[in-house]
Amino acid sequence: MQRSKFIRRTGWTLLTLFLLVNAFACFHAYKFTHFTSATVQRTNPNRLGFAGKLKVMVAGVDNPRPVNRDKPGRAYETIRLQSHEPLEAWMIRTPGAKGTVALFHGYGASKSRLLERAEILLGQGYNTLLVDFMGSGGSGGNATTIGYKEALDVKAAYDYLAAHGEHNIYLLGVSLGAAAILKALKDYPVKPEGVILEAPFSTLYEAACARFRAIGAPSFPMAGMVVFWGGVINGFWGFGHEPVEYAKSARVPVLMVYGEKDGRVARKEIDDIYNNLPGPKKRVTFPEGGHVNYLSQYGREWTSAVGEFIKAQ
Repeated sequence: MQRSKFIRRTGWTLLTLFLLVNAFACFHAYKFTHFTSATVQRTNPNRLGFAGKLKVMVAGVDNPRPVNRDKPGRAYETIRLQSHEPLEAWMIRTPGAKGTVALFHGYGASKSRLLERAEILLGQGYNTLLVDFMGSGGSGGNATTIGYKEALDVKAAYDYLAAHGEHNIYLLGVSLGAAAILKALKDYPVKPEGVILEAPFSTLYEAACARFRAIGAPSFPMAGMVVFWGGVINGFWGFGHEPVEYAKSARVPVLMVYGEKDGRVARKEIDDIYNNLPGPKKRVTFPEGGHVNYLSQYGREWTSAVGEFIKAQ
């Protein structure tokens, strides 16, 4: 009798613990993929002390909805597109353009963060289309799927350019934006002249692990649970979100750009994606570069690498 009671109590305890851990993971997954009021300051794990990191582990990150804090310094047109959500984009033209580059931002960012890159490309003679993903800037929604559903946003931008007679279309994606481009190349008839991928993560699971490492927390088992619940909440299979696999379908020329001191994406992830690319490809790395903040340290090198890549196509 005592043994039977012990087994029942143990079973109920384990079940309760299992449910609590899953509820905790579901809460974190929601916070990771949904934005809050834009007045909240975004949590930066690199600036947190022990108490701050402990708070993040318990309460989740503060994830304000990205806003556009700057506007183009030259004439531009605001474009409206339709994807999972209404999208806003800026079309910036230059006289006698040799082509058009559509630019896609990273996680927790907006199209205004792409203005410096756009200005360089405009100076090289290319029109630019800067796109706010769903949940960011002037676009609709309040959620992100870390590049999964954003692939349709990439398609919407490409289709707009193609339908309006733009020639020599290129795509440039930063981190999440790079992952979304790879998925768009796999899922849709998107055929640009070439793509520039800055620090794409290999899988959503690896991206989640990196987030836990950033706050000094063990990635197992919570990272996997967050990926599972993040997918459930947002309507997709999180473990199937693998840019490293999408890369096998990218038969267009690809330039990969990476900072050797990236704390979010490991060099192995970049190598694995690069090795899976079946078409013409080139890789450029910056020894002291972090996660996609290349222009401050390597502006000249970035400008040269991107310009030469586009010119060669």
